[in-house]
Amino acid sequence: MSSIWELDFYSRPIIDENNKKQWEVLICESPQEIGRETDSLFKYSEFCPNTTVNSIWLREELEKAIAAAPQPPKKIRFFRRQMNNMITKACEDLGIPATPSRHTYALNKWLEERFQDFYPHQPGYDATTINSGSVQYPASNAVALPDAVRGDKGDKWAFVTLEAGAFADMNEWDIAFGEAFPLSMIDLTSDTPIPGLIIFSNRALPLAGWMSGLELGFLEFEEGKFPRVCLETGVSDSWILANITDPKTLVEAKGFAQAKIQAKQVHFLAIQSSSKSESFAGFWLLWGGES
Repeated sequence: MSSIWELDFYSRPIIDENNKKQWEVLICESPQEIGRETDSLFKYSEFCPNTTVNSIWLREELEKAIAAAPQPPKKIRFFRRQMNNMITKACEDLGIPATPSRHTYALNKWLEERFQDFYPHQPGYDATTINSGSVQYPASNAVALPDAVRGDKGDKWAFVTLEAGAFADMNEWDIAFGEAFPLSMIDLTSDTPIPGLIIFSNRALPLAGWMSGLELGFLEFEEGKFPRVCLETGVSDSWILANITDPKTLVEAKGFAQAKIQAKQVHFLAIQSSSKSESFAGFWLLWGGES
């Protein structure tokens, strides 16, 4: 499987001798598979002086990371919109696509750990200058799925749950398109119910293929006058997967949202041709959303 990297380049809560915040580049590999050992993921970090924050410095560090890695990345994901131009330029100079994405699960976890356990122990640490590793993404206006990937008779869907332990053999499932990550990153017990949404469509494979070209972030239940479940992709795109139109499914949707919270925001999206199918056109293990 080709390597995908996740990258962050931003200031940290560490003040240098000129009373300026230091910057840092963090690069880590996306796990992509349920059974991947997180300790085996490639990681690279380097602090950047405040005076050399530019795409040239970032490109040079990427070159060093590529030289140190087992294999170069086929693409690089990043989540900070404000760094779009600099990151994109550095990656393009190396011929690597740079993709804005909320699917930076390993990087988010690493940042969380560094803010808790690493930065506070560095010389010059100043808690008053902390910029959280998390990012407030802009509100997105959800749109319907393209007609070309929707079923002729309308797609059907269902809320389901699987225990976390059931994902242990996910690598052996018949899945045409998909991506996962090791649940050890989230520290869930094997009996934790993981909620999901399954879409049944007579155009299951085209729908899954189209979704595989997106940067899938997470599913979100939006309660309001017109309740619905949306798929959040990229850093600001949103797609309506299911409109909630009756009291029974509204209860199920609320149960899905509550189960997400109990599962520390881990959930999944699956696509099948029918409820009798033993294979998946698409299956994505996802993480994130409103707490």
